[in-house]
Amino acid sequence: MIRPKSKNQTGHSCDKTHRHHRAGHKHGQGSAIDFYAYISNIRHWNPAFKVTFSVTILLLCIILNSPYVSVAVILAMAYLTVVKGGIPLHEYLSILMIPMVFILLSTITIGVDFSNQSLGQYNLYLGFGYLYTSQAKLMAMVFLMLKVFGAISAMEMMTLSTPSTEIISVLRKAHVPKLIIELMNLIYRYIFILLDVYAKMKNSADSRQGYCDFKTSCYTFGSVASNMLVVSLKKANAYYSAMEARCYDGDLLFLEEDKKVSKVQIIFGAAFIVFLILLWIVTI
Repeated sequence: MIRPKSKNQTGHSCDKTHRHHRAGHKHGQGSAIDFYAYISNIRHWNPAFKVTFSVTILLLCIILNSPYVSVAVILAMAYLTVVKGGIPLHEYLSILMIPMVFILLSTITIGVDFSNQSLGQYNLYLGFGYLYTSQAKLMAMVFLMLKVFGAISAMEMMTLSTPSTEIISVLRKAHVPKLIIELMNLIYRYIFILLDVYAKMKNSADSRQGYCDFKTSCYTFGSVASNMLVVSLKKANAYYSAMEARCYDGDLLFLEEDKKVSKVQIIFGAAFIVFLILLWIVTI
């Protein structure tokens, strides 16, 4: 039996039998990182300790430049985020997949090169030249990937366990310029507002067969992008008016909870830093 085809707003016919949705998909939801920060089991840890610890681990991962240190950092940060923090493993991995794509694309040029001649230990002739690589280049690429991924893991541990307001509060106490702090706060919050608007527009277009083929998808993408510009300007004015109505004078203040640093946290944090330094000394 042949099913009838429906027409979308652009006049293109789209077969509904090709439209499938994954189970569990929910429309209209943004991927706010603050959601995971608020449900984390280590949210009650002192934010200044978490920020200082994460930044220290990041610097050690870059300065020591050791793949063993990077692997140790990746595993330790995953343990703190998933086991201690209680973030589901598949959610943690899905969040890390976003920077992993950029890391892979940016480091692949280190491991693979192009030449008119046959060079390296491994090469592939493409008809107009050679793609070549060697064990040394591949090792350098892997080591760089581990180092960057270790640094990102340290930052992910901080962001997935510390709400943005607490991070900004720590920066304010560290005497970061007020203008930078206010811009960070406003931009960070407005990004997720626009993501929520985009999700609703995309779901609305999807329900009207706006992505049934490539040509229709391009048209829908252009329409959504143009609408996003108009909506973003309207929302910017509306939110600024709402802030002024609440006596906004250029300084965003939030209620802060006093969280003490336990001696156990300091001891384990210092022990892990010492462990990374010793690991670097042993493996150099």
